[in-house]
Amino acid sequence: MNRRTLMKTSLGTALALTLVQSAGAQEMDAESKASLDTVMAFMSAMGAGDMDKMSALMADDMVWHNEGDTSLPWIGESKGKEAIFKFLGIFSSNLKTTLWENTDAFASGSTVAVFGRMNAIATKTGKETGEFTFALRAKVRDGQVVLWHWFEDSFAVSQAYHG
Repeated sequence: MNRRTLMKTSLGTALALTLVQSAGAQEMDAESKASLDTVMAFMSAMGAGDMDKMSALMADDMVWHNEGDTSLPWIGESKGKEAIFKFLGIFSSNLKTTLWENTDAFASGSTVAVFGRMNAIATKTGKETGEFTFALRAKVRDGQVVLWHWFEDSFAVSQAYHG
């Protein structure tokens, strides 16, 4: 299965359902609004499996960092587009997202925070994680994402992954 298919099958449905909390967006300064729009466009492209749009929204030196149980093959840091797309292939072949809902999102300057809830199934075991919360801290520079710092309940994910 190629990378594009993996992305679409594991992330497509779930991320396409992303709910953006835009309340208060009118009160944001221009930089904050542009940063929020960039991060939400990146999430939308990821959900749609649109690798070209994702790539256009990624800085060449982007860093993707997942916090959590380091026994999971997708936990850690990936630097640069090639490494990030490789990471996404590993992630999507190991975890199928079945629920993704952003509950809050806001920005201050170049920093964006997104909070929500999700559920997934570990493909290795077929076990469900159960619903858990996540947090994202992203940074934007010149209309591109330079940092994607992801926090999730890695205990629930690890239990599902390891059976």
